Amino acid sequence: MCDEHTERDNEHFITHGGALNRRDFARLTAASAFALAYPQLLRAEDEVPLLESEVSVPMADGVSDSYFVRPAEGDHPAVLIWPDIRGLRPAFKAMGKRMALAGYAVLVVNPFYRDAKAPVVAPGEQFSDPDVRERLIPMYQKISQQPLAMSDARDYMAFLDAQEGVDTSRKAGTAGYCMGGPLIMRTAGALPDRIGAAASFHGGGLYTDAPDSPHLLIPSSPARVLHAVAENDHERSPKVKDLLIAAYDEAGVGAEIEVYEGTLHGWCPPDSPVYDEEQAERAWSRMLALFRDAL
Repeated sequence: MCDEHTERDNEHFITHGGALNRRDFARLTAASAFALAYPQLLRAEDEVPLLESEVSVPMADGVSDSYFVRPAEGDHPAVLIWPDIRGLRPAFKAMGKRMALAGYAVLVVNPFYRDAKAPVVAPGEQFSDPDVRERLIPMYQKISQQPLAMSDARDYMAFLDAQEGVDTSRKAGTAGYCMGGPLIMRTAGALPDRIGAAASFHGGGLYTDAPDSPHLLIPSSPARVLHAVAENDHERSPKVKDLLIAAYDEAGVGAEIEVYEGTLHGWCPPDSPVYDEEQAERAWSRMLALFRDAL
């Protein structure tokens, strides 16, 4: 999970020449940032026509402005994507579109719909900015509550399953980034008969001492799981990986848990200043392999 420690690591990486430095990153629009990272989207859309739309998802606590995309023809397994703490924005729509090009019906959600419509951050804003943190932390604290998160997961999946182009005879998948790591575990726990695979990327707070720690839900869901761990997150909490492995083993649930060498918290979204293209592509390929096998 993003905090002042990971942000210090990331800031040091940026100021010492890693990835894009902050000045160069700020010059890039969100669109150009993910276009640089995902040039294959421009080619693939001609080969796999997509249908995409901004959608209003009825929720127990209001309406969530979200993004739905699927191949134009046929029925496909559903995938629910939870963004990182900066929420639904163009980079995550591009990631949803890329998932749809792989043959899935995808809903990318605005997890902060109770407080604001997406996007909740402007292009170039980062979690390291104090005013951004002050805005996002209260929103995050709401969705981190297990009852709200599990209620949202059920509502989002009910919406997805009602959409044309969704194959409800096949299991659904879910993916989450940063704060979305715990949310994929809560989604699997809330919908054990529906979710067949769950993947988290630089997720935080997966195994805690809290009475509602996400790891306590592991025995309640048979979904196969991928946890792609940032190296600096692992260095800060080195026991978590082994504790998760033990929890999945005890529950008899298949899980792939790997620390991605050289990565910093937030390395997967293409608009992140610590984006690591090589490792992000490897993590993406592991998720696609999991979804192909489990859904």
